[in-house]
Amino acid sequence: MDNISSPHFLTVTALNEWDWTSRIIFFSFALSGYLLTIVLNAALIMIIAFEKALHEPMYIFLCNLCVNDLCGSTGFYPRALVYLLTETNRISFEECIVQSIVIIVYGAGEFSNLSVMAVDRYIAICQPLRYHSIMSPFTVWSLVTFIWIYPCFLSIMAILVAMKYPFCRHDIVKLFCENLSLVNLQCKQDNLNRIFNGWMYVTAIVLISFVLISYFKIILACRKSKVNQEKFFSTCVPHLISFLNYIACVFFDSSQTELRAKTLPHMLYTFLTVIFLIVPPVVNPVIYGIKLSPVRAKILCIFRSFRIKTPL
Repeated sequence: MDNISSPHFLTVTALNEWDWTSRIIFFSFALSGYLLTIVLNAALIMIIAFEKALHEPMYIFLCNLCVNDLCGSTGFYPRALVYLLTETNRISFEECIVQSIVIIVYGAGEFSNLSVMAVDRYIAICQPLRYHSIMSPFTVWSLVTFIWIYPCFLSIMAILVAMKYPFCRHDIVKLFCENLSLVNLQCKQDNLNRIFNGWMYVTAIVLISFVLISYFKIILACRKSKVNQEKFFSTCVPHLISFLNYIACVFFDSSQTELRAKTLPHMLYTFLTVIFLIVPPVVNPVIYGIKLSPVRAKILCIFRSFRIKTPL
C-alpha cells in the first residue's frame, strides 16, 4: 500500500499520440511563448517598480498580476518543454506536487487579483472623493496579502485532499499536474473531494459575480459623466478584457471532460487544457501596455531613447 500511495514517478500521457515532428514544432512555439511571457511581464513589472508616478494602487495590483502570471508560466512551461523533447514524459511525485501547488496558486491568484482590481476601479469611479482615504497604503497591502494568502491556503487544502487516499493509477491525462489530476489517480474518492471541489466552484462563482456586479455599478455611474466615461475606457476596459479572457480560458479548460467524450482531436484537446496557462500571461501585459496611457507613454519613451542611442 505504501508503494501505491507514494509512487516515485507519474506518467504524463497527453503527448503519447504526438509524433516527433509535432513535438519539435510545438516546442518552438512553446519556447517562444515562454520567452515572450517573461519579457512582457518583466518589462511591465520594472516599469511600474522604477516609475514613481505609477506607485498607485491600480498599478501595484497590476504589478502583482504580472508576478502571478510569471509564477504560473514558470510552473508550466519548463516541464512542458522537457516533455516535448523526451519520450518518457515522466515526472517525479514530488515535482508533481510542487507543480500542482504553483498552478493552483496561479489560477486562484488570477481570480483574487482581478477581483481586487475590480474593487479598486469601483471605488475610483463611484467614490472618487473617498478613493485615497479608502485605498490607503494599509488597505492596499492588506489586499495584496489577501491576493496571495487565499491561493496559498487553497493550494494546501487541495493537495491535502488529493493525497488523502492511495493512488491506484499513475497516468496523468493533462500536460501538467493539478488537483483534479491527482484526485483522479486515487483508489477511492469520498464526499470530501466533492465538497472541496464544490467549494472551489462556488468561490469562483462568487468572485465572478462580485466583479460583474462591480462593473454593473460602474457602468451606471458612467452614464451621465464624461469624466467617468474616460476613466472607464482608459482603466476599466483593459481590466475587463483581461477578466473575460481569463474566464473564457478557464471555461475551455474545465469543459474538456465533456468535449473529450465527443471525439475532440487529441492535439486540440491538449491545447485547450493549457490555454488558461499560456494566453492570459501574454495578453495581460499587452492589453495594459496599450490601454493605460501612463504605461504606454513610458514604453514609448524607452523606445525613443533606445533609438536615439542606437546608431543608424
